[in-house]
Amino acid sequence: MPRQLGELEDAVMTRVWQWNRPVTVREVLEDLQQERSIAYTTVMTVMDNLHQKGWVRREVDGRAYRYTAVSTRAAYSAALMNEAWSTSDNPAAALVAFFGMMSAEQREALRDAMRMVVPTLPEGAAAPAGEAAEAADGAEPEPER
Repeated sequence: MPRQLGELEDAVMTRVWQWNRPVTVREVLEDLQQERSIAYTTVMTVMDNLHQKGWVRREVDGRAYRYTAVSTRAAYSAALMNEAWSTSDNPAAALVAFFGMMSAEQREALRDAMRMVVPTLPEGAAAPAGEAAEAADGAEPEPER
């Protein structure tokens, strides 16, 4: 399970994810300098640390490295959400609280995602044995004997 990125690590990875191509320290530095004063060596150290932690891979390009994300921002976010949910004392309550914080647009995006993950049955198709009755009354399935 990945740990949460630090503030500067996240700023660097955000650029790597957004640009979706191999990037150099210089490119990241120049973009970061639009927001803050930061040294080349600081960005180089952060990108080297991200490489050592497995967040990015790098290839030599002349006298510099080009860095590429190993995973997507979506996968990182999903891993953090899963960690928070799975380590909760009450996962159901954690989910309810999380859903309560969502905007209407976020809830709609969640509904869309659930439709992709939990396929619906074609109209008129029967649910597998036992599922229709359980779905109707919310009962737990009987153990098979």
